[in-house]
Amino acid sequence: MRLEGKIAIVTGGGSGFGAGIARKFAAEGAEVVVADINEAAAGAIAAETGGRALRADVADGASVAAMVAETMAAFGRIDIMVNNAGVTHLPAPMEEVSEADFDRVLAVNCKSVYLVAREVVPLMKQAGRGAIVNIASTAGVSPRPRLNWYNASKGWLITATRAMAVELAPFGIRVNALNPVAGETPLLKSFMGEDTPEMRAKFLSTIPIGRFSTPEDLGNAACFLASDEASMITGVAMEVDGGRCI
Repeated sequence: MRLEGKIAIVTGGGSGFGAGIARKFAAEGAEVVVADINEAAAGAIAAETGGRALRADVADGASVAAMVAETMAAFGRIDIMVNNAGVTHLPAPMEEVSEADFDRVLAVNCKSVYLVAREVVPLMKQAGRGAIVNIASTAGVSPRPRLNWYNASKGWLITATRAMAVELAPFGIRVNALNPVAGETPLLKSFMGEDTPEMRAKFLSTIPIGRFSTPEDLGNAACFLASDEASMITGVAMEVDGGRCI
């Protein structure tokens, strides 16, 4: 029960890594707000974990403000904020990615963290404590070809995490990131372009441990970083990648 009594928001919590994080947090005693643009998916995970579901579009300022306001109205505080929601563009030469896809990747993967910080950081400053966990990617450390603007968005998120950490440390707020390798999530097919045995074998050949990351892997790592056990850890982008970035 490492998170007993904590109030946590997990964006993109209706599927994939976000669902794994929500499940782990709930198992460790947290009250979890499962926020997702897919309201039905959020509701399913919330029902499973005993949490609260909210529809939220993390790229929209008004939607983020409403998510935070509803959480505060229900619980009175936010102890843990997990910025997990993310999207990618399909594999393509960098110059062929459409402007609309570029804008969407940057809005969901980057701007959302600013919008969340704008709402949550003042509350955590007032409380004198808080933990923020950003889900970045090995793509921000060891980029794969043809995913250029997704790679860049995750590199941005790693730098943002470090910048947030150094600025917010005096206020008792820790900010860390996780860098998963490709995992069994709804985004896997998009990363690969096509989900075939050959393409899976190609991806797996770059991961020394020989498997994709799972929602459970990310849940376990996020739980540690969000817990008081990690009270001396801030500004870290921890790889959960089976050795991919070695």
